[in-house]
Amino acid sequence: MNYPFGRDVLLSSVGFDRLLDAFSQIEKSVSSNPAPNYPPYNIVKQTENQYLIELAVAGFKRDEIDITAEANKLTISGKVAAQREGEFLHRGIATRDFRHEFTLAETVVVRGADLVDGLLVVRLENVIPEEKKPRKILIGGTEPSLVIENQRQQAA
Repeated sequence: MNYPFGRDVLLSSVGFDRLLDAFSQIEKSVSSNPAPNYPPYNIVKQTENQYLIELAVAGFKRDEIDITAEANKLTISGKVAAQREGEFLHRGIATRDFRHEFTLAETVVVRGADLVDGLLVVRLENVIPEEKKPRKILIGGTEPSLVIENQRQQAA
């Protein structure tokens, strides 16, 4: 795989094996399965940690749409149970079966889904555990660095 960010980044990176494997898997998936364009969808970043996926699913009922979250993959599929009867003089609203797969980061969880005004809205949240948040690392001590600095000033 050719990395667009160059070899130097890899030489100074530690522990990104799974991330690079995920990029490789996405690249293989995209080359073998082009991205579906039906139904159209949006991915919206609402806040720093909250996202929405909106799919235009006009003509689908709630029981015709299936949402599955498994590991880091979110799958949304729709299957029309029965076609409408009657002769269409014009058919502009497509109601064909579909399947979308979204790859989620390990820290992203699905918070819920709603069907509003013909849009399926899936709410996602990036939940960063406390141990993953930035923290100060002290050298050679367990005291906070401010206390250590104050003790040094008093000793001088």
